[in-house]
Amino acid sequence: MDQVIVVGYLLVVLGIGLWAGRGIRTLRDYSVVHRNYSLWVIFATLAASFIGGGFSTGNAAKVFVFGIANIVALWGFSLKELLIAAYVAPHSGAFRDCISVGGIMRRQYGKTGQVITGVLGVLVCAGITGAQVGAMGAVFNTFLGVSRVAGIAIGCGIVIAYSTVGGMRAVVLTDLIQFVLLGVGMPLALWFGFRQVGGYAALAQAVPAGHLRLFSDQMTPIALVSLFLSFMLGETLVPPYVQRLLIGRNARATAEGSLYAGLFSIPFFAITGMLGLVALAIRPDLDSNQSLPFVIQTLLPAGIKGLVIAGMIGIVMSSADSFLNAASVALIGDVINPLRRRELSDRQGLWVAKAATLLVGLGAVVFAMKIENVLDILLFSYNFWAPVVLVPLVATLIGVKANRKTFLVGSFCGVAALSIWHWLLKDPQGIDGLVVGVIANLVAFSAMHRIDRVVDGGGGKPPPERGQS
Repeated sequence: MDQVIVVGYLLVVLGIGLWAGRGIRTLRDYSVVHRNYSLWVIFATLAASFIGGGFSTGNAAKVFVFGIANIVALWGFSLKELLIAAYVAPHSGAFRDCISVGGIMRRQYGKTGQVITGVLGVLVCAGITGAQVGAMGAVFNTFLGVSRVAGIAIGCGIVIAYSTVGGMRAVVLTDLIQFVLLGVGMPLALWFGFRQVGGYAALAQAVPAGHLRLFSDQMTPIALVSLFLSFMLGETLVPPYVQRLLIGRNARATAEGSLYAGLFSIPFFAITGMLGLVALAIRPDLDSNQSLPFVIQTLLPAGIKGLVIAGMIGIVMSSADSFLNAASVALIGDVINPLRRRELSDRQGLWVAKAATLLVGLGAVVFAMKIENVLDILLFSYNFWAPVVLVPLVATLIGVKANRKTFLVGSFCGVAALSIWHWLLKDPQGIDGLVVGVIANLVAFSAMHRIDRVVDGGGGKPPPERGQS
């Protein structure tokens, strides 16, 4: 019964994704569709996109090892969503002519800013896609008994197929289904887990006392704050989330959808983390990476197990398809087109974007073969984005008029600080290099912007250039 449910779910998702490809004519259709989605669609597709293998299976594995401190660290991501909803999303209406992050960056920092953002966008999206593909292989292997390689081939093959054909429309439609499954499946799994261990009180007695405290020898206060900030800053305004800011029917719908997604993530992260504690209480000798699959596989009754397994697959697929689509749009819109003497036509751009989706997906498959812990891969992937792009992107979105020189100085300082702190000094005091890189970028960007304003009233716009946002 469970296998029938899962196979049926996969066929439905594939069918809807392929059907959504009808009427896709241009790169703009492929990337932002009709820009008329309601706040509830924005909420569902945003939540489904960011809750992938790292924030579910990876979270349970980390809580299995470190305790509830990892849940609190993940709430840094939740806080980030709430801040975006309050301060960034309300300004999204000013960028409705853009189809990508690079297009937004070009407004202030010219072609240089767009291309740098595009290259880094492709890298971070490909890395996170690889993490999701690796999680997909583990899910198929654990629940359906196929090899990890076969699981990656099946799951990623489905995602690549409908993402390549249907673009953002397919991503949004399949996200809606996947959101319902993850919203129901994870709480159900935790309820059955609590029943098995005898409730929360019995769970607290069964796990090490340190797992229910925020700080320990493994998680010092400084390390927790650093991890909190890494989750808060690392995925902020990466390409798929910015795409969600560009497809709402208006700025209010976008802001409210972002707010609800942030609020939804708070209990969701707690639920997936507590499932790691349930696994620890029942099987303390378990491989931590198997904690969430173990609970679902052994504690849920037939039928419900199939729905939850489908939800697990949906969680991973919903992140993989979003980052896959965003990577292809960034490659075409922010790297290839700006570097060409003549931009690709709408039809050419669409076909090249589809080819890029296919190639990035296949690359993610190769990358996923070497993945061990999904959450660790996510943290590594963040290094390609936040220390360079985050500060100037937020500045542009909230209306700060900075220039190309300010962008380059801030970016150089961010990369230099990250490299020295992480690779040379080996993250002293457990403070992540990503956090240091973002702070260095912020300080340098702010100082350079102020100097520009004093010297020549700077912060001006870049020289006029041909090309679209």
